[in-house]
Amino acid sequence: MKNCIFCRIIAGESPARIIHEDEHLLVFHDIQPQAPVHLLLVPKKHLASIQDLTTADKELMGHLLYTASFSGQKPGLQQNGYRLVINNGRYGGQAVSIFTCICWGEDRCIGHAG
Repeated sequence: MKNCIFCRIIAGESPARIIHEDEHLLVFHDIQPQAPVHLLLVPKKHLASIQDLTTADKELMGHLLYTASFSGQKPGLQQNGYRLVINNGRYGGQAVSIFTCICWGEDRCIGHAG
């Protein structure tokens, strides 16, 4: 998708502060962070939302969560923790039409009760 900023980042056509890349995912810092650490985990397979997942994507989603577990270590979030968020649809807070997993940290993880 040529108009998708995330697809351009994945293709190397737009800059990003990448902290992890493999054949399935790209993990990078958000350019408009809502927390001191705000990472985006984006599948290289373009998915508009979580609703677009199929049975064939089970392994991809497992890989995403596995990658999130060690991506949170890179900025040093293991000690105090971090929050993973997947927004879906307009009422679910999804701001762009691409599936992303958000990793927030270092500020009590936004919206944390307690």
